[in-house]
Amino acid sequence: MIENPTRPIRSGGREARRAMRMAPRSSMLPALERNLPYCEPMDPDQIARIDNASMAILEDVGVVFRDEIALEDWRKAGADVRGERVHLDRGLVRELISTIPSSWTYRARNIERSLPFGGRHSIFVPMTGAPFLRDLDDVRRLPTLADLNMFHKLAHLSPALHSTAHVIVEPMDVKVSHRHLHITYSSMKHSDKTFMGMTTSGRNAEDVLAMCDILFGADVLEETPVVTGNCNGNSPLVWDETMLSAMRAFCKRKQPVLCSPFVLGGANTPASVAPAVAQLNAEALSGLAYTQVIRKGAPAVYGHYLSTVSMKSGAPMAGTPEISLMNYMIGQMARFYNVPWRSSNTLGGAKTFDAQAGYESAMTMNAVLHAGTNYIWHSAGWNEAGMHCSVAKFVVDAEMCAMGYRMAEGVRWDDFDEAMQAVRDVGPGGHYLGHAHTLANFERAFFMPKLFDNNSIEQWQADGSQEITARALEYARKILGEYEEPKLDEATDEALRDYIARREREIPAADAVNTEY
Repeated sequence: MIENPTRPIRSGGREARRAMRMAPRSSMLPALERNLPYCEPMDPDQIARIDNASMAILEDVGVVFRDEIALEDWRKAGADVRGERVHLDRGLVRELISTIPSSWTYRARNIERSLPFGGRHSIFVPMTGAPFLRDLDDVRRLPTLADLNMFHKLAHLSPALHSTAHVIVEPMDVKVSHRHLHITYSSMKHSDKTFMGMTTSGRNAEDVLAMCDILFGADVLEETPVVTGNCNGNSPLVWDETMLSAMRAFCKRKQPVLCSPFVLGGANTPASVAPAVAQLNAEALSGLAYTQVIRKGAPAVYGHYLSTVSMKSGAPMAGTPEISLMNYMIGQMARFYNVPWRSSNTLGGAKTFDAQAGYESAMTMNAVLHAGTNYIWHSAGWNEAGMHCSVAKFVVDAEMCAMGYRMAEGVRWDDFDEAMQAVRDVGPGGHYLGHAHTLANFERAFFMPKLFDNNSIEQWQADGSQEITARALEYARKILGEYEEPKLDEATDEALRDYIARREREIPAADAVNTEY
């Protein structure tokens, strides 16, 4: 989908391909419509076994809700509340989650970038939460607000990324108590794609939603999702007041939340794939059910952050076969409950953008695409187990998302008859390079990466013998130099700035804040 087209562009058609070739740098692919079969390792009996085990956890073990409001909400809903531990009857859980929408449309600031979501539709979302970055010189350091602005621009400039996320890197030059305001403004200002909202407290979430009211209009939030929140459970089997208060803020305004147990397989789950999924499933279901206690029909996403830990060191790992298996299983469970789901993409544990990072990321991407993930988060930049976001890896991951997008579209059949005629035309011993079918289809026939080098070694040496990190950083500088800001309406921009200034006066902060945009 491109900015302000004269009429809708269909994915896969020749008109769409021409539009993408001619589009400005800020073009965006439509939401991915997956046409690959799901990878489903469980049979119906095994799905029922996981479901039954999870429901037994909810009934017999219970889930701790460290929040008085949530505990009272559960009492009113008919749950068995014993202190902070809530025991949930499976019938109540099934009744509640049945009211979660299975799909919806995300409205973007540029309405032409609005996205169908759920079912076979998926979106790619960059990483968030990195306390360090590897910058345009590949130096690992603390990030600033200017660095966050840069990553939001790169997300805007990456066709396969459908969102700017939110706190891709932590802006360390902004006071913690004010960060959510400037992170949200950066997402809104530097791109017109959809974005995420900070859930670092209930009040911070309310600030995000108030800024969304300014950007979209309060009536719009009631009608359609415009922002996504993430609420992490504390595995095993705990939800805390911070996440629950943010969940309430989003659900009351009918904005989607990702109900995401933070899973480190073997550390905070059993050290075995199927039991870990059973626990994770129980945790996710308890969060999903609570969204419907807050407001029936509120959009919610079955979520998780999924890693395994090394049994030698306890360190989190990425790209392992067990993570892939768990993703396949979780996809089956989400479809069993008829709810959309999220997973994480292109995860790397390497300390630099090296072969390990590439292998781990590719392993993860293939799994989430074949698992049928809807909200594909952490899709660009994640390395060092999320401790840093790499500029080089960010732009290469974004291109990997475009490659994954193409693969997941499936086999195209629209030119089959013309190509079969080409076989007759060329005949034995000929070549297809000058044939009309080739000339009409060469740009879309096979994906041609911008950042991978497929030339001869002689050409590679003549071009400076650049490896992938150097090429990626050069490319990032180039596209940032071509960036054109999608300007906010002047009155809206002023209203957002006024809101930030007022909230900064109201929120205690001892230190000065550099808020250069």
